Amino acid sequence: MLTSLVPALAAALDGAGPALLPLPTGGRRGPVVEALDPSQPLDRDDVALVVPTSGSTGEPKGTLLTSAALRHSAAATHDRLGGPGQWLLALPVTHVAGLTVLVRSLLARTRPEVLDLYSGFSVADFVAATARLAPGVRHYTSLVPTQLRRLLDAGADLSTYDGVLVGGAALAPALHDAAVAAGVRLVTTYGMSETCGGCVYDGVPLDGVSVRLRPGGRVELGGPVVFVGYRLRPDLTAEALVDGRHVTQDLGRWAPDGRLEVLGRADDVIVSGGVNVPAAMVERVLSGHPGVAACAVVGRADEEWGERVVAVVQPVDWAAVPSVDELRAFAAPLLEAAALPREVVALGLLPVLGSGKPDKAAVRAILRDPA
Repeated sequence: MLTSLVPALAAALDGAGPALLPLPTGGRRGPVVEALDPSQPLDRDDVALVVPTSGSTGEPKGTLLTSAALRHSAAATHDRLGGPGQWLLALPVTHVAGLTVLVRSLLARTRPEVLDLYSGFSVADFVAATARLAPGVRHYTSLVPTQLRRLLDAGADLSTYDGVLVGGAALAPALHDAAVAAGVRLVTTYGMSETCGGCVYDGVPLDGVSVRLRPGGRVELGGPVVFVGYRLRPDLTAEALVDGRHVTQDLGRWAPDGRLEVLGRADDVIVSGGVNVPAAMVERVLSGHPGVAACAVVGRADEEWGERVVAVVQPVDWAAVPSVDELRAFAAPLLEAAALPREVVALGLLPVLGSGKPDKAAVRAILRDPA
């Protein structure tokens, strides 16, 4: 697949070839093709990529990314990391994080090592690919938290990388600390398809990127990495792109040292006892419990509280599933009382999207119909 994708991507970046639309596999392909309609003319001549969003909160949208935006993102990333290098591609190229690894590699004129993800992520394949990286250059990779956890649990040596970017989902503090303790040069990233992937590294915007917080905490991003619209959807573009800046669906706050802290999605808030509880904030804390391999937090109707916080966990060991009292005691020093879970549901495998984020729609469906 990459033998044809890489030259096509190079042509799109140079303006010598058509824009590319990466299509997901399986049942999600049909809705994307129907919504984005490749038979229709391109919205703008300078668009290099039309990247479908995850579709986790609704119908698929096609994010229009220009060659200039992708080039700036790649250059700013390398500047922040210490210079161009060779990348190990461990993420699907149907998502912006995988595509931008290829863009960085093309602009750095280095050949990426590529994992075959057809049958899933393999720690052994990652270790073997790491050993094949060329000597004498900087080495980078980009992962989602689940991959990082599996690599650390298996004892994989990531200290040889000059930068390990982690994004796509909230990174639990315990996992962050474990990676740093293992010598990983960890870089937490925040961004989305609309910003050519990560545009805020370790809470600090990349060069040229600006961050504002709207009243109520909504995160707004500006700069040359911002998309130019959604394909064939001027209505959605008008909502998400205001004066050239992307109004995200995320809530954030400024840390005491001036760094951006992302609390979670504005549309993924549980109102419990009259208090707004960002689900991602609770997930980040609970994922740090030693008995929790993965976690999704959702709200359930409750006569007393309006909504109660439900922790859906994938346990490390089925013989020792954390109880609700254990998780509440663990999280109490880090969360206000309204955010502490009032119910725990254990799943053998937590459903996730291709981006690595918990599939909240699937989780809610399981809770409605546990059989």
